[in-house]
Amino acid sequence: MSTSIVFLLASVALVCVVLAWAMLARIFAPTGNTSATRFDAIIVLGAGVDREGNPTPALLARVTEGVREYERGVAPRLILTGGPSHGFVQADVMARIAQAQGVPASAILTEPQAGNTIQNACFSTRILKAHGGQSAEFVTSAVHLPRAGLIFSRMPIAWRAHPAPALDQSSAGFSAASEVLHTAYYLIYSQWAGRCSP
Repeated sequence: MSTSIVFLLASVALVCVVLAWAMLARIFAPTGNTSATRFDAIIVLGAGVDREGNPTPALLARVTEGVREYERGVAPRLILTGGPSHGFVQADVMARIAQAQGVPASAILTEPQAGNTIQNACFSTRILKAHGGQSAEFVTSAVHLPRAGLIFSRMPIAWRAHPAPALDQSSAGFSAASEVLHTAYYLIYSQWAGRCSP
């Protein structure tokens, strides 16, 4: 067997191992570290806006579910986290949506710099702690929740995850495959290179 074939087979095997690791990590990802049902804040993770500044279906679903949790009394404030996207700041778009759905501006904190999930978790935890908070429920899409759970498990707060029901199922298969790849990248690289101190 030639060296190139051996190398190819070894590469394929390595990719399969990494993807299996990512899928297992997602299956066993934590969904919280507390049994509490009330928190200091609800952290809603960004999900992009389009070129006109309109929320993606995933972003709208996350904010809407965050508002529902706020109305249920889960926490007295929202932390909306998401940085620039197509020239718009996700957190600002999210704040407008939340206010349009009845949340007072006084109950909203925005985090406008995060460019990925690690930064969402880290920067929003900084804001939470700066306002005297020690616990949070984070809201994100169900397909994104396992990777976000792995990341939040490194934050020095009490937390639990809450999935936002999807408004658009048309790209669910693509999103799931994409999340497996993102989880693999996180496990191999980002959890070390992307670390920050909340």
